[in-house]
Amino acid sequence: MELENLIEFRSSPEIKEKLSAYGTFKKFSEGDVILNENAYIKSIPIVISGSMRVMRADDDGREILLYYIKSGESCIMSFLGGIHHDTSKVKAIAEEETEILFIPVDKVTSLIKEYPEWLDYIFRLYHKRFEELLEVVNAVAFKKMDERLLNFIKKKCELTQSHTLYVTHEQLANELGTARVVVSRLLKQMEDDGLVKLGRNKISLV
Repeated sequence: MELENLIEFRSSPEIKEKLSAYGTFKKFSEGDVILNENAYIKSIPIVISGSMRVMRADDDGREILLYYIKSGESCIMSFLGGIHHDTSKVKAIAEEETEILFIPVDKVTSLIKEYPEWLDYIFRLYHKRFEELLEVVNAVAFKKMDERLLNFIKKKCELTQSHTLYVTHEQLANELGTARVVVSRLLKQMEDDGLVKLGRNKISLV
């Protein structure tokens, strides 16, 4: 399979061939766990099609969304953990039907030495993920939950390229690290304000 969706860096035909030769393709359905917290990282995922969300849980099991990984991207946390032979500090879940190319960690390090554009790809991802994590910190520390919720809905709609989300209030609460009753109350207020339209497990931006 050709890596036509690997667009985050200008890859030469040689590196595409090596990625295909080194890697293993796997398909995941929506909701499948791709990487668990505390699992040892033996290979690095590159999303070929679809997308996945990366979550972080606290000691009580409450989760919060850190960022999404789209087609052509990889998880920088996996890069760092795999290279340093560490366990994963995050959980990755398929947001939709997703195909992933898994590259063994030892091959990742050899590609860094051999291809400068591969190292540039990693640095670009690191910069992008760092900015997204700063946004999460800023939102949690300084923004009210209603603003966080609306921004989250807009971002998720942008990811799915749709004005309608098919999601439960419980799922939204889990990804925002809050309670379902809080999300339900805020969504009702947003509907009264004409910002969204609510349906059964469905939220539409107005």
